[in-house]
Amino acid sequence: MNLWQGVEPSQLITLSILVPFIGALLVIATGKIPNLRETVTLTTAVVLFSIVLAITDYTFQGTELRLNVIDIFPGIGLNFVVEPLGVLFALVASFLWIITSIYAIGYMRGHNEENQTRFFCCFALAISSVMAICFSGNLLTLFIFYEVLTLSTYPLVTHAGNDAAKQGGRTYLGILLSTSIAFLLFAVLGTYTLTGTLDFRAGGIFSDTDNKAVLSVLLVLFCYGIGKAAIMPFHRWLPAAMVAPTPVSALLHAVAVVKAGVFSILKVVIYIFGIDNLKELATTDIMLYIGAATILLSSCIAMTKDNLKARLAYSTVSQLSYIVVGALLASSIAAAGSALHIATHAVGKITLFFCAGAIMVASHKKNISDMVGLGRQMPITMAAFAIGAISIIGLPPMAGTWSKWYLTIGALDADKLIIVAVLMISSLLNIAYLLPIPVKAFFNSQNEGEKENSKPWSWSDTKEAPLPMLIAIGITSTGCLALFFYPQPLIDLINLIPGVSTHLNGEG
Repeated sequence: MNLWQGVEPSQLITLSILVPFIGALLVIATGKIPNLRETVTLTTAVVLFSIVLAITDYTFQGTELRLNVIDIFPGIGLNFVVEPLGVLFALVASFLWIITSIYAIGYMRGHNEENQTRFFCCFALAISSVMAICFSGNLLTLFIFYEVLTLSTYPLVTHAGNDAAKQGGRTYLGILLSTSIAFLLFAVLGTYTLTGTLDFRAGGIFSDTDNKAVLSVLLVLFCYGIGKAAIMPFHRWLPAAMVAPTPVSALLHAVAVVKAGVFSILKVVIYIFGIDNLKELATTDIMLYIGAATILLSSCIAMTKDNLKARLAYSTVSQLSYIVVGALLASSIAAAGSALHIATHAVGKITLFFCAGAIMVASHKKNISDMVGLGRQMPITMAAFAIGAISIIGLPPMAGTWSKWYLTIGALDADKLIIVAVLMISSLLNIAYLLPIPVKAFFNSQNEGEKENSKPWSWSDTKEAPLPMLIAIGITSTGCLALFFYPQPLIDLINLIPGVSTHLNGEG
């Protein structure tokens, strides 16, 4: 049932952006009453998700939703258009905002964090900018809100206020702003100079007569200008941002920031260049192999990290390049795999970060070497970690299986056997740096002397994180399972994206 039937369809776009913005203002107004402030946060998140569901319904019906706000330059303005890829990202972000808010309530209280009102306010502002990115109708609108997202998340990265947080924030802001100004801005200007438009169009906006050398340069500028995709060597901002509280890490890695990066690259490939046109560009393979190198190198670095959040951060760098590689394979089915990976990686990685935060709150442990035997104390959390890890690896019966399957088939379709090898090796590396964590937690004893004489385990031994955190962990780990057995709604949505298909014959 559509709860927003009485609203003009195009105004749903306005509501999707304004509702979290208004929520941020209400969070400030109710900041002195924590229970009311958090009720406002959860209510706003639920309302936003219902709006996105209504937009999704219109998308499946084939109804075009378009909103022109203002003309900034002749023929170029702030405008929004709903298309299936943006709807997919909006569904992921709005749903996970609900879950992350539940988790954050438990975390912020359990960890006795200061400045909680500022945290929830900036979180809502970030989601507002994400919705604008999802439904951006041209490159100018995307660029503006891409920058707004960077600025609105900076206070979250520096939330702790200590020297480490400030240094991490400087790295975060410095890399993301410098790449967007030095590369992305010039890519946007170059695109307009060449085509006279910045609109997103099915099949791309470049013509067959456009200079292929210029287009090749523009592709590199877009790939590196969208720094949130964390392609090496412009990836250091992401590990640096791990000084932030765990709910912020979840926002960065699953709900908003990094997904905004890979979403933007995928959107540029589909609606600016056109998938078929990529095959003719000299730099497509170059950026493809840089993405493949990022997958392997960041996985190798992840194996060296003892700090759990640092290991997960480099894992994210690797997994993001799966999406970039899928986009650059210039294959319809690989692009579908990239789109699906936005969702499957989100539920898997947010589960892992939720578990990392729960471990820190309940046991005050940050390093993997200290987590041996922790499964006895935190069985629910470590079981959920195992589920999230298996999903990231891409093994049945978890969600990550399907996106990696489509990416592999897409690489075969594009006749890129080396990319197939990279995906397989990466999955083995995923096993090497993720699975030992829950295995040692459950099957190794904290003290080497504890063998047969250890007392039988009972629920009285457990010391889990606060209930809101466990509820969030339970929902996302269940999502890893649910998207394996019931991925069809997302696949149907992906098949609506122009030029993208989960079928080798190219038919949706």
